[in-house]
Amino acid sequence: MQTRRTIRTVAVLFLVLSPVVATAASRPLYDENANIKQEIADAVAIASQTGKNIALVFGANWCSDCHALDAAMHIPPLAGVISKNYVVVKIDVGRFDKNLDVAEKYGVPLSLGIPAIAVLDAHGKLLYAQRKGQFEAASRLPYGEF
Repeated sequence: MQTRRTIRTVAVLFLVLSPVVATAASRPLYDENANIKQEIADAVAIASQTGKNIALVFGANWCSDCHALDAAMHIPPLAGVISKNYVVVKIDVGRFDKNLDVAEKYGVPLSLGIPAIAVLDAHGKLLYAQRKGQFEAASRLPYGEF
């Protein structure tokens, strides 16, 4: 009896939550038409005034791991840390055919997967570039590993 109730509860939760998950996964995170060089210049202007660093997040709208990382970035307290300390620029890489020059400029090897991150100081100088595909499996990482 308990097993049947558990299965029913899981099934109902799945049916209720499936549209929410599907909507979140289908929501565009990356502006496919953005002028990324201008967005980075704008981020540097904001960061230099606020003293924040800049997080460049390379990804694509079709990428489930990119959606997982974005969702994790919005979970408190991480969301507060990010908004207090970083100007975030999301960079669409399309099907690995867009903004590759930007990834190369900041030393991010997209061949190891997306999402990928680089961190710049408030003046646009590279502080860190993810070089080992650490977030490529973001949907399978526990929250504590972000």
